[in-house]
Amino acid sequence: MMIIITIICYFAILLFIARVTGRGKQSSSDAAFFRGQNRSPWYIVSFGMIGASISGVTFVSVPGMVRGMDMTYMQTVMGFFFGYLIVAHVLLPLYYRLNLTSIYSYLGTRIGINAYRTGSFFFLLSRMLGTAAKLYLVCLILHTYVFVHMGIPFWAIAAGSVALVWIYTHKSGIKTIVWTDTLQTLCLIVALIWIIFFTIQKLDLTWSGIIETINNNPHSRIFVFDNWISRQNFFKQFLSGIFIVIVMTGLDQDMMQKNLSCRNLHDAKKNMYCYGFSFIPLNFLFLCLGILLLELAGKMNLSLPLINDDILPMFATQGYLGGTVSILFAIGIIAAAFSNSDSALTAMTTSVCIDFLKTNKKNEEIARYQRGKVHIILSIILVLFICLVKALNSKSVIDIIYIIASYTYGPLLGMFAFGLFTHRTTKDRWIPFIAVGSPIFCYLLDQYTMQNYGYKFGYELLMLNGILTFMGMYVLSTKGIKKLN
Repeated sequence: MMIIITIICYFAILLFIARVTGRGKQSSSDAAFFRGQNRSPWYIVSFGMIGASISGVTFVSVPGMVRGMDMTYMQTVMGFFFGYLIVAHVLLPLYYRLNLTSIYSYLGTRIGINAYRTGSFFFLLSRMLGTAAKLYLVCLILHTYVFVHMGIPFWAIAAGSVALVWIYTHKSGIKTIVWTDTLQTLCLIVALIWIIFFTIQKLDLTWSGIIETINNNPHSRIFVFDNWISRQNFFKQFLSGIFIVIVMTGLDQDMMQKNLSCRNLHDAKKNMYCYGFSFIPLNFLFLCLGILLLELAGKMNLSLPLINDDILPMFATQGYLGGTVSILFAIGIIAAAFSNSDSALTAMTTSVCIDFLKTNKKNEEIARYQRGKVHIILSIILVLFICLVKALNSKSVIDIIYIIASYTYGPLLGMFAFGLFTHRTTKDRWIPFIAVGSPIFCYLLDQYTMQNYGYKFGYELLMLNGILTFMGMYVLSTKGIKKLN
């Protein structure tokens, strides 16, 4: 009951923020909905983006993944920071110079209309699948540990979660999200710190004891240099981390829309530096929590769940860490889930409206009507995709999210790379075929190497996918470049 009351109170605060930010005659215009009228303070955007990137999946999956792959995820996180530097110095200046609302309109200006629509389509597919996977985990936890005893089905929880997001974002869009994400990030970080504190209390450790416990744990390994076949090899993880950020932040309408709501390019760069650096200590804390939970399980002689994603929920909801942690855990995953899904829903609405319906070229009344209709339709589709992810029943949600990104963001990486780093014009009509063919070829190659050589591709599929798309476009290209406006 306390968790349900917590959810109600939390949502009431979000509605209050939405009401305050939605005031004013311009609050429902396209300029406010899509770019917040370029009035968002960079430090607010930066802090809020932490929660949007972490999501409920990180909150649950990262502590659990320690049991399966030690702390080697930090190798990927280190790569993230350098990826953010590339985004800040290569992509952000381009987007601001062209004054973009949808970042994929760059592909239309530089390459052609088919590249533009293909880029938008792959973003919509990527973001819909990724958001569904992230919300699925949170809905599953709420269903399993809170609502299952009330007889409420999973699909109703999924529909309710998306409906709550729609309610507080449908009017003001990114203008509201910048501020609600800030609240949600604060709740997520506070919840994480307090859960770690209660875990340390149960272990009865001093400060030096915490460090010693983590260092001596067999799962504390961070670097892997001696096994080139392993998916945890440092160079694979580090380079993958760089490219994951480039595509899942720099080429993602969701994340870039918040950056484009900053007052100017200088502020947007500061936002990216601060946001990128903060990822390192925060993810390290999640991994340390994972080790501490394994230590506590050994001390209490507990049998851990078979699925790594279930480790933290088990401790948090079954009273092993005390009743307060159950509330903190609920706040943390709900904050992370809403922070990720609200911005994703707004970004997908932006992409459909600007890239396909061209609402920015219509009068305000028609644009507002179409935007509202698209927002509702995408919400319904998101619920269906959440139920689809449940049917697939993946054992590691964070892993499946990065694999999805490898296949769906790869073509985007190749198209943007071709536009930025060549001075050639390609045959635009062939772009959709190249973009679809590259992921298919990568999948077949992955299956072939696994069956014949025992090698399983990891996140490096993203780089391979991008290279194949780039090569396909280059083969069909000729000298000469379309001039940007």
